[in-house]
Amino acid sequence: MKRENWTEQIKWGITAFLVLAATSLLFIIVSHLETINKNFNLFIQILMPIIYGAVLAYLMSPVYNFVVKISEVLLVKLFRKKSKKQSTASSFLATVCSLLFLTLIGGSLVSLLIPELTKSIYNLYMTLPDAINRSYERIQTLLTNYPEARGYVEDLYTEISAFFSSKPESAQTILGHLQNIAAFFRDGIWNTFTVVKNILIGLIVMVYLLNLKKTLKLQFRKLLFAIFSKEKAKGIIEELQYVHKMFGGFILGKIIDSVIIGILTFFVLSIMKMPYTLLVSVIIGVTNVVPFFGPFVGAIPCIILIMLSSPLQALYFAIAILAIQQLDGNVIGPKILGDSTGLSSFWVLFSIILFGGLFGFVGMIIAVPLWAVILNSIRRYANKRLEKKQIPNQAEYFEDLGKI
Repeated sequence: MKRENWTEQIKWGITAFLVLAATSLLFIIVSHLETINKNFNLFIQILMPIIYGAVLAYLMSPVYNFVVKISEVLLVKLFRKKSKKQSTASSFLATVCSLLFLTLIGGSLVSLLIPELTKSIYNLYMTLPDAINRSYERIQTLLTNYPEARGYVEDLYTEISAFFSSKPESAQTILGHLQNIAAFFRDGIWNTFTVVKNILIGLIVMVYLLNLKKTLKLQFRKLLFAIFSKEKAKGIIEELQYVHKMFGGFILGKIIDSVIIGILTFFVLSIMKMPYTLLVSVIIGVTNVVPFFGPFVGAIPCIILIMLSSPLQALYFAIAILAIQQLDGNVIGPKILGDSTGLSSFWVLFSIILFGGLFGFVGMIIAVPLWAVILNSIRRYANKRLEKKQIPNQAEYFEDLGKI
């Protein structure tokens, strides 16, 4: 009896210790949250080339696999047998094709977008003062019977006009502007250098990961079976395969969908002779990657931008974008993505708000597949627990609590 009491006391003591330790750890984390966040961001910056490489390898994996498969078939037909040298040659050819494909896409985007975007931004800067004056006159006419709102608009117009027409009044002011410009260019050059360096190292990492992915996959499986039981290891592998299915299918499909929408927008706006055609098409295409909110986030600034040139064209643009988004939502998107995640509209909205708030733009992109994975894990866990209790997992069973 004494031994049983002693064992029970030890259990309670260990439990109390773990609770106190967890509470202390939570207090330390909360009190040093800023330092932890700073160190975490530094850690992410250090690993950024690896992250770039992993993302590029994941995106280029379909291209790599396709070239490997085709080249292996051709080499076997050519030499009548399969050998290790043929596998090496297939991997080398697939790596070269992946790099060429990536370079072609990146080079095309840079050569097409940069000159046009520069031209559009320059034209916008040159025409913006006149557009503001025209808009101001229209607004003043509309607000004739609303003196308070008219006064607010006049104050805002005065500030904007002062910004565009202000002249340096002294050498000290000029020196201050020059210092700000120098700091801006210095930071811009350094940030550009950092991004280019990370991308170049990321390309090297991508090559390694593409060629080592089979070996890494087998080593990871070996480690799982060494640490966990066979059943748990297989369960983890199945869950990771589901994660790959969700992320691979959704993100790659969404990128293809957004490229199509960007190109379609460019052709439609070109036919309608809209201003800033390429700039607007890029904005629409990029923001379309974000589900649900993306079309609104992209369309609103574009409408304002076109409105500065012509309010009537802005109205036509809004109608055109609405039609394109309807086409995307009902035809193009379902054809490419299908019901890849199985989430309802509510969960899509919830996940984008949650992960967008936590991780920004990247969080909004990965929100839907990530939340689908989380819900699937919860569903599988709940079904297993219900199975152990010999309770059906159909939702209809729980309508009448008296039958449970």
